[in-house]
Amino acid sequence: MMKAPIATHVLPAHASFDSGELVIAGISATELAKKFGTPAFIIDEGDFNARARAFNTALKNAMGDRAGHCYYAAKAFISVEVAKWVNAAGLSLDVCTGGELEVALAAGFPPSRIEFHGNNKSVQEISRAIEVGVSHIVADSEIEIERINEIAGKRGVKQKILIRITPGVEAHTHQYIATAHEDVKFGFSIASGAAMKALSLAKSSANIEVAGVHFHIGSQITGLEGFDLAIARTIEFLAEVKREISEELAELVIGGGFAIAYLDSDQTIDAKQVIEHLAGIVKEECKKAGLAVPLLSIEPGRAIVGPTTVTLYEVGTVKSVELEQGSRNYIAVDGGMSDNIRTSLYDAQYSVALANRISTSPTRASRVVGKHCESGDIIIRDCELPADIQPGDLLVTPATGAYGRSMASNYNHLPRPPVIAVRDGRARVIVRRENYSDLLSLEVASEE
Repeated sequence: MMKAPIATHVLPAHASFDSGELVIAGISATELAKKFGTPAFIIDEGDFNARARAFNTALKNAMGDRAGHCYYAAKAFISVEVAKWVNAAGLSLDVCTGGELEVALAAGFPPSRIEFHGNNKSVQEISRAIEVGVSHIVADSEIEIERINEIAGKRGVKQKILIRITPGVEAHTHQYIATAHEDVKFGFSIASGAAMKALSLAKSSANIEVAGVHFHIGSQITGLEGFDLAIARTIEFLAEVKREISEELAELVIGGGFAIAYLDSDQTIDAKQVIEHLAGIVKEECKKAGLAVPLLSIEPGRAIVGPTTVTLYEVGTVKSVELEQGSRNYIAVDGGMSDNIRTSLYDAQYSVALANRISTSPTRASRVVGKHCESGDIIIRDCELPADIQPGDLLVTPATGAYGRSMASNYNHLPRPPVIAVRDGRARVIVRRENYSDLLSLEVASEE
């Protein structure tokens, strides 16, 4: 039996290769490309729902009556349809801009299960969040605390907030997505005293209720040591709060950032094991500190949507480039950094495979590149692909559900790809492909 070109644990749950062709939820890559065009994001709806429910169930089982919210982090990828899936799965929703909030509201998502993040929320965003009745606003600066208090006062309400703290943990991830060390734009430092000062300001604000604290140590975290240390330092802070103001804060949000597999060599995480471990650390540290266990909330995003989605591309050109040692095929596809900026931005690595046919050709050193006018427009920097790849072939890159479509751009005025949901042999568009009319719709012509 021929080995599958991509390991099963990197693909969506209902995806496999049949005689060399990728099939997702009973639909072939060729059929999907013919019907919806390329490039396209293909999301396994059943896989998304299963992963969402797994995290929610894991939190409830691990924490019992001390389970808070399992927030889906909308920044990974959100659309009206996905927000409906999140709601149906019983999860709450974490948004960080007014735009993400409006998508949630358009989906009929209950504001009482929405948490509003962001390090620079505008007055308009805070006003809208309070107007619709979001459950929590995560305060990220003293200016925000003052804004929330003023706006809530004008509306005659008392707004729940969480104080975002930075526990001073260096997560083992890319510097751009590590968020809990001291020299970073997010939150209030515990070590410097800024967190306690912010808490005091919030507690003295008549129109604010301090529900608890929040931290997030980064994204694509492969080990749990950073979480363990961040939890320990945060519980120490909560103990200090109790000593200072004789009050125990009721809620603790420990963020997300759980890693997923992008390559065959990457390990996948088990939601049950991870949440059980983190819940155990919280309980243990609270016991040592003499604190009641707070309501514990988590914010998985990438770990839910990332593995559920693949990107289909069509090969446009193939060029052999002679190097000092051997040669390399440059395989250009019809997308690029406009639908996957992560390779250029983070040096992210992805798997890739021929998706429309079986090939018996020997493999050759290859680089998969996009169609943009940038040398750095690279999707897969180093890979081995069949030497007989030709224009019209389809390539697939798995694990593109998180930060693919959500970070997509119109660079070079390229329309953004659609998102196609597949389930039980059926496919439907949940975000349509942009067209040139969309690109021109914002233009304002001068009158002459």
